Amino acid sequence: MSAVSAAETTYLELSQEDGGAHKFYEVSVDGPVVTVRYGRIGAGGQTQTSTFPTVEKARAAAAKKVGEKVRKGYAPAVQGGRAPRPVTRRQVSSAPSTARAVAPVLWRFRTGSAAFGIHVDDDHCWVGNQAGDVYTLDHEGAVLARFGLPDGVKCLVADDFWIYAGCDDGKVYDLSSKVPFAAYDINADVDIFWLDIHEGVLDVSDRAGRLTVIDHEDEHQWARRSQGEHAWMVRADDRAVYHGHHQGVTAYRPDGGGELWHTRTRGGVLFGWQEDDAVYAGTGHRVVQRLAKATGAIEATYACDSAVYSCATSPGGRFVFAGDAASSVYCFDRDGTRLWKLGTGGGSALSMQYRDERLYLVTTDGSLVCVDASEAAIGAAQQGSVPVVRDVKLAAALPAYAPATAVEAVATVAQAPTGSVVVECVQEAGRLRVHVISGGYDSSWNVQFPRAIRVPGARYVVDALHPAAGGFYRVRGDIRRLV
Repeated sequence: MSAVSAAETTYLELSQEDGGAHKFYEVSVDGPVVTVRYGRIGAGGQTQTSTFPTVEKARAAAAKKVGEKVRKGYAPAVQGGRAPRPVTRRQVSSAPSTARAVAPVLWRFRTGSAAFGIHVDDDHCWVGNQAGDVYTLDHEGAVLARFGLPDGVKCLVADDFWIYAGCDDGKVYDLSSKVPFAAYDINADVDIFWLDIHEGVLDVSDRAGRLTVIDHEDEHQWARRSQGEHAWMVRADDRAVYHGHHQGVTAYRPDGGGELWHTRTRGGVLFGWQEDDAVYAGTGHRVVQRLAKATGAIEATYACDSAVYSCATSPGGRFVFAGDAASSVYCFDRDGTRLWKLGTGGGSALSMQYRDERLYLVTTDGSLVCVDASEAAIGAAQQGSVPVVRDVKLAAALPAYAPATAVEAVATVAQAPTGSVVVECVQEAGRLRVHVISGGYDSSWNVQFPRAIRVPGARYVVDALHPAAGGFYRVRGDIRRLV
């Protein structure tokens, strides 16, 4: 085949019948500029642009890229000829609770679509739903901000004070600034089920039971296929990555050096939580099990009355909470004694988090629910006395911030906020890297920076940079291009 078509564009696809891959690769030549676009079939994909000294060298580089892909099994195709591969959404059922009493719900915010993503920190509550909406609320339920992402939110995770949303479009969005941007772009052949981020390293578990690890530069590091499929759990720390699937939990070395241990759980894993020394796996066989991080030994089992969709703990694992498929929420002591079981009052909890005597749930009916989990409130609820639930309303004028596809330009650093930092995009060994050029920083460190807006030689102004473990800087705040 010719390297580049008469229209100066070659479009290729790789689509395997078993669903192992379903992606495209497009190379375009415009004079000395070569543009490569790639990603999941049916999605916009990721774009990289390179400029060469001559048109001839640009054509030669394009031909080389096309040849490499053809040797890997890609073939010429007509864009739009294949439908996008369906994205797996979690199929859940929610029966009425069999509990005799209802939990003491303080407030409820209805997002309008089934919700899986939740994160609660010192100041805010975050919830993301299958419509792609992410809302930020304070602890009393006031809605502070709204983000409109392109596809359904699988989960929300935090890494220090950076908040990330993993979406069905294969991207992971950084929500730490006013305007979100795509920080990671996961390979098109990975059907995301869950993810975690630890010190800038992204860990992705998928439908096929694979674990894919991507570094802060959005570059693939390593992958493993566990013994089971449908991996709804991944948690990470300094010592390991903990991967939960329908055959149990497997721990891998953080550097991909091999398996540390594997433990079969009582039923397939549907959700995971972690504390410093233990991971907790909620399973389809009506239990939560606590596994020692060091050895994988099962230390305790917490028995529920239906399949466990979510679990969480109080600090140190003093109390263990679980949400089941029958719209009930449970609390156990550390050793496994059930302390109480109450109805949620509005669907099954698909994710949960405990903080300061409150239990926050996101449910099958798309609600973020705040439960008063104090001893006094639970005791009163068991006797049938609960507060009147306050339904939080969304302000009609609240704007929805969509991911940035371009950045604002400023003529001088003086036009940016005080204390801004200048970074520069450079070519290094065929890759686009970003380094800080303002004084007071280590100029050899890379800056974690969205690939979609990287332009060789361009300089950008960012509000702030923070060093991260592993020797790189993270952007805090907005990004502007310096012109």
